Amino acid sequence: MEQLKHECGVAMVRLLKPLDYYEQKYGTWRYGIDKLYLMMEKQHNRGQEGAGVACVNLDATPGNEYMFRERAEGTNAITEIFKRMDDSFRGQLFMGHLRYSTTGKSGLTFVHPFLRRNNWRARNLCLCGNFNMTNVEEVFHLLTTQGQSPRIFGDTYIMLELMGHRLDREVERLFTEAKNAGLENQDITRHIDNNVQMGNVLRTTMPHFDGGYVMCGMTGSGEMFAMRDPWGIRPAFYYQDEEVVVLASERPVIQTTFDLATDDIQELQPGQSLIVRKNGESHLEQIIPAKELSACSFERIYFSRGSDRDIYQERKRLGEQLTQPIFKAIAGDMAHTVFSYVPNTAEAAFYGITDGFRLLNHDVRIEKVIWKDIKLRTFITEDAERNDLAAHVYDITYGSLQPYQDNLVIIDDSIVRGTTLRESIFKILDRLHPKKIVMVSSSPQIRYPDYYGIDMSRLEELCAFRAAITLIHERGMTHLIDETYRLCKEEPMTKNHVRAIYEPFTVEEINQKIVEILRPAGMEAPVELVFQSVEGLHKACPNHPGDWYFTGHYPTPGGIRLVNQAFINYVEKYR
Repeated sequence: MEQLKHECGVAMVRLLKPLDYYEQKYGTWRYGIDKLYLMMEKQHNRGQEGAGVACVNLDATPGNEYMFRERAEGTNAITEIFKRMDDSFRGQLFMGHLRYSTTGKSGLTFVHPFLRRNNWRARNLCLCGNFNMTNVEEVFHLLTTQGQSPRIFGDTYIMLELMGHRLDREVERLFTEAKNAGLENQDITRHIDNNVQMGNVLRTTMPHFDGGYVMCGMTGSGEMFAMRDPWGIRPAFYYQDEEVVVLASERPVIQTTFDLATDDIQELQPGQSLIVRKNGESHLEQIIPAKELSACSFERIYFSRGSDRDIYQERKRLGEQLTQPIFKAIAGDMAHTVFSYVPNTAEAAFYGITDGFRLLNHDVRIEKVIWKDIKLRTFITEDAERNDLAAHVYDITYGSLQPYQDNLVIIDDSIVRGTTLRESIFKILDRLHPKKIVMVSSSPQIRYPDYYGIDMSRLEELCAFRAAITLIHERGMTHLIDETYRLCKEEPMTKNHVRAIYEPFTVEEINQKIVEILRPAGMEAPVELVFQSVEGLHKACPNHPGDWYFTGHYPTPGGIRLVNQAFINYVEKYR
């Protein structure tokens, strides 16, 4: 319901045949560019603030450009970029990125890919990624200790400088090796270009970073790589045949672009890198030992495309598992209950709910009650404007239920801030005069911020947190806030102390308080919230156990440190 700025999308294409092969077979030298365009458009849901592409031409001769980059801002960035890609973008290596900023930094300077230039082809490095790093300050300190002086303080730029430094060391290793072998001049250059080991660069770079990431890169000499974080937080999928090697953030993107079956595509494993050499040979390399799997469950609930075979079924299961609590909320009165959903990502879960009731031999009354009326994204404005805009995002179908007789069950994929519920959904649904509104979330209560790519960093933005704090004040338990604050200050790295804020209360108590907080003045219909349970989440999405949004179990030390700091910031702001 509430659009979240989240982690980005990546796409990579490596052509394995000479360019004239594609021109003869497919009728255009732009085969690689066209495939990259499709893969980026199919992932437009992952980033609409900006986009960028990069290309390497292995056939370029000295004196001619061999590494190209185009970037643009705005929702039409992809179209704008590909219009600019003329004959100069003839090449074999292509990389694309779609961006949502998660740090508040905007402008073309922060749009990927990032590029590090050098007159030696092998020392040119281009990076883009789907990530958020939680320990940038520590890595920045590492760089300055080494004697570097980075011009920008940001995770991508810091990573570029650290990896670029290690790439320089790899080139120097090969230079010494070539000299010891008696090579001179261009023979030394060819030796370097043909023998760069990106695994060496990644092994001396990526262990320094804490966070969730899929990092992609290319060198001017023709090395291409993608690496996934050792917890498997962020997703990546790849495919290879005799013509191409490709990688993307989502599986159906590759399926649709290359007309493939689901099982044709492989998932990059945690801590693993896909490396394609200059000569086109590819291999998988375990850069960091895999840690406890924490693949992001929110990818399955909300962010990834629902056209993926497994995600579609998981979202349906999330809905089906809610039939019993919904049945209880409507007191079993199926004859006087209308079911609907908030478009668009809750649709699959809605089908799961209706399937669940039909399996129990209940007839289900279905209506399209809510319409997404106009394309407004409520996060793009200042707080003062957000509420007014939110009221106009949705509209209703008048006459879709019997006033004062029918219950109305509405399912959404998640309830985060509650802004759209308070300022729009509840107000417009009340115009239909339902006997009762049952608001259903296919995900559990979102209690904690994310620090691995999704823009919800402040605790006070989360309606579940506000509900728990309100209950603490109402019940005279403010000592719990003071004690949690003390522990967050004194022991920021040991555990997530913020979990203590929720421990005195049941899910139902927090639900009731959320309703009180979000209920607009003058609303008539009673409201009940039904959330997915954490156990139900794991049952529906067994291969994606990352649940820190709901449980506070952050997989990395950086996540623990940041959530404790978020509580410190909250207390000091509102004290």
